[in-house]
Amino acid sequence: MEWHAAWQALIHHPLFGAGVTLGAYQLAIAAYEKTRWVFLQPVLVSMLAVIGILLVCGLTFAQYKDSAAALTLFLGPATVALAVPLFVNLRRIRQLFWPTLITLLVAGVVATALGISLAWVFGAEPIMLMSIAPKSVTSPIAMLVASQIGGIAALAAVFVMITGVIGAIVGPSLLKRFGVVHPAAMGMALGMTAHAVGTARALQESDECGAFAALAMSLMGVFTAVLLPLAIVLWI
Repeated sequence: MEWHAAWQALIHHPLFGAGVTLGAYQLAIAAYEKTRWVFLQPVLVSMLAVIGILLVCGLTFAQYKDSAAALTLFLGPATVALAVPLFVNLRRIRQLFWPTLITLLVAGVVATALGISLAWVFGAEPIMLMSIAPKSVTSPIAMLVASQIGGIAALAAVFVMITGVIGAIVGPSLLKRFGVVHPAAMGMALGMTAHAVGTARALQESDECGAFAALAMSLMGVFTAVLLPLAIVLWI
């Protein structure tokens, strides 16, 4: 039974989760770059692949989380690295400062209100509405805001992931179909609605598109964290 012992040692290695995650994402990127098929969106494919591997290996989420903890060390540097395209396109951002700010305020309110309204029309309970409200920002902010306004943090994270994946899959083609081809406009739309996943997709379009997506994602997160709890308190 030496093979069984070796297998158990492998799947319980402290870095097994990190290796599986990185490997799955790299293969997903390679598949997407080769086929350019929208449904092979790297985040979606790698997520499904990791889930499948965990099921095959019989590992729990807690075990995976412990073995993938090393990846969380890079979340901060990866976020800060978004400042690079912002700096490169700083002059362009200054030129479009007011249109960017107005777009962010109007579109941010519309996106949040539309999500809550649609859920309410379909009969969602208040706790679900409060979990859906921060769907267009990154998971850490969404989870915190959802907890503050009476939602479920874990459920908010699920809605954030679904929003990001769908936005990255259909966003660029949908925007182009409606004649939105300006890099700044595309970046703003992807960053505001699909947050980090949309920003990653925007960076594949161009540096300018990625810069405006990173800007929109950052400002959308700040505005949501500050204004959404205040709006909910005033509404209630």
